[in-house]
Amino acid sequence: MKNSTLIFNVVIALAIAVLFYFQFSGKKGGSSVGTSKSVPAGSFRIAYFEADSIQNHFEYFKEIRNTLQAKDVANSRQLNELKNVFTNKYQDLQRSAQTLSQAELANKQQELEQLQKTYQGKEQMMAQEMQDESFKKLQDVKKKIEEYLTEYNKDKGFAYVFSSAPEFMYLKDSAYNITEDLVKGLNKLYPVKK
Repeated sequence: MKNSTLIFNVVIALAIAVLFYFQFSGKKGGSSVGTSKSVPAGSFRIAYFEADSIQNHFEYFKEIRNTLQAKDVANSRQLNELKNVFTNKYQDLQRSAQTLSQAELANKQQELEQLQKTYQGKEQMMAQEMQDESFKKLQDVKKKIEEYLTEYNKDKGFAYVFSSAPEFMYLKDSAYNITEDLVKGLNKLYPVKK
């Protein structure tokens, strides 16, 4: 169970890191002649929202997190069942090894090796599926946030809206914190079906 929790946390951390990468690497601000806007002096505005507040209060995100955690628990259960089968067969082999012929012993060892390979293959497959599903679902959350912020910003006039994470922010003025508006708006726009 600890391994599955660790794997889940690593997958979530990787997904968040990938989202930050896409957030800050995509859509470079290169302007071409005729399409750039001139920004009047003093009108450049930036806002931010607290990422952990979105994770804790955006109901759709919480639903996705719960779904992923449930899948992780189910995966762990399946892997534990395979591990128990392997352990039981290994213990049976230890108890009966002296009474088996060389051919029988070789067959039992080969069966154990195959079980171990099956377990490892299943573990890798499940981890990859979990990573892929987490990435897709977190991309969907990111898309919903971006779509909402695009609409929200039509009358706000922010040049940038950042997600605040302690490792990326060194100074922030709470006057530009739009987290509460974002959480309320997202939950209204994307209600969870109960």
